[in-house]
Amino acid sequence: MSDGTATLLINNQTDVEIVTLNREKVLNALDEPLIDSLLEYFRRLPDRPEVRVIILRGSGRVFCAGGDLAGGDEMAEQSGPVPNMYRVQDKLARLVTAMHRCPQPIIALVQGAAAGGGFALAAAANFRLGVENTRFICSFIRVGLSACDCGLSYFLPRLVGLAKASEIMLTGGEVRAEEALKLGLLNRIVSLEQLESEGMKLARQMCTLAPLGLRMTKEVLQQNADATSIEAAVALENRTQVLLGQTEDMQEGFKAFLERRPAKYRGR
Repeated sequence: MSDGTATLLINNQTDVEIVTLNREKVLNALDEPLIDSLLEYFRRLPDRPEVRVIILRGSGRVFCAGGDLAGGDEMAEQSGPVPNMYRVQDKLARLVTAMHRCPQPIIALVQGAAAGGGFALAAAANFRLGVENTRFICSFIRVGLSACDCGLSYFLPRLVGLAKASEIMLTGGEVRAEEALKLGLLNRIVSLEQLESEGMKLARQMCTLAPLGLRMTKEVLQQNADATSIEAAVALENRTQVLLGQTEDMQEGFKAFLERRPAKYRGR
């Protein structure tokens, strides 16, 4: 049951937004109101070009413990009628799809456990920063469900390779920080005290780049991960470069490079 506290907090830092899962008492477990809030937030991002980068974090000591199956809310009804379970599953599917498709890069700050749906949210991000106690847990299969849920069967093989993804998902495995770093599941490990500042540092680094160039890089990277051929991949690259080459920002970037000064991009 909700206590009236907002389950999703949005902290706008001009061109960077910090999005916080705010259900600390239940380890930021995903109930339906939180899923609805996340879905609405990420669906609106394509129409918010002033926001350049998203930082996704959990309140307290855990990133996200997955679905709230014991919280007395509608998520607990997943053991009930098929239509209700499918409705919730469809929302989760639309959520990770919206994360994948939004033009802003997403940085996940993963402290403690990212289990089940929390694992999937982290995998849907473009960067994952962790701490020493970070753990990715494939918990779906541990409770009688398939490990293939919330887009994890799409994202995880692309992050760590099919063989390792198969091992994690078919065994209900747990990946700790050091292994996650070696596999490429984590981009880096920092201290808990530095986690948010390192996330903001990475976000600010991206904000020094041309807005459309950053946006199109994320788009092309993700489309070409599924490219049918090298020819299809380079064709998309070529069109993108020609398009960006006509922008004022490209002219400013080239001029700044020659003058050995920081570029002043205006998103034009």
